[in-house]
Amino acid sequence: MKTTFLKITALVAFVAFSSCKDKAEEAETKAAEKAAVAEDTAVTYKADTDNSTIMWKGFKPTGSHEGTISVKDGTVAVNNGTVESGNFTIDMATIVVTDIPEDDEDNAKLQGHLSGPDFFDAKSHPTATFEITGLETKDSKTMLSGNLTMKGETNNISFPVKTSIDGDTMTLRSETFTIDRSKWNVKYGSKSFFDDLGDSFINDDIELTVNLVAKKA
Repeated sequence: MKTTFLKITALVAFVAFSSCKDKAEEAETKAAEKAAVAEDTAVTYKADTDNSTIMWKGFKPTGSHEGTISVKDGTVAVNNGTVESGNFTIDMATIVVTDIPEDDEDNAKLQGHLSGPDFFDAKSHPTATFEITGLETKDSKTMLSGNLTMKGETNNISFPVKTSIDGDTMTLRSETFTIDRSKWNVKYGSKSFFDDLGDSFINDDIELTVNLVAKKA
């Protein structure tokens, strides 16, 4: 009996550890900061919107959904291979669901729900913006910080990125990270705003992965 109990305890501990390990880290979030300003010697790169995208993933007790959002426009200033400043516009009307077949009616239903008033309200808030405030090395990782404005709320977030330059093309890729949607006033199904949801809640954490490609202007 004791051996069985120990085995069960070990299994629970392993599952809990695996879940924590698999969960993407939440971006450090704080009040908005002053935008970074590039030196006059910086080189400007313009976002290649056809090849840039933001991947998202949302969670609920019964599973998850994922998809993409498009970058509308943006520029980044680079000096001696280092990002100094930049700003980007995200087209919230381009929210796409990729884990449900496109011809399935549930795809359009979920997509409409996400872009509607319950979630990101693309009609009233058609764009979100990200304005770079700094870049620093922390724990051997390059951390990009910026003001993310969404649904009229602005918070500064920091997340790990890798950048590279190949000829006239600059690529910036983030690690997968999470943001807490409640901090941007996205309330639907959130335990941060409602305490009577039972198991019908939707997690506040949204995973994001940024893949930005930019061409020398």
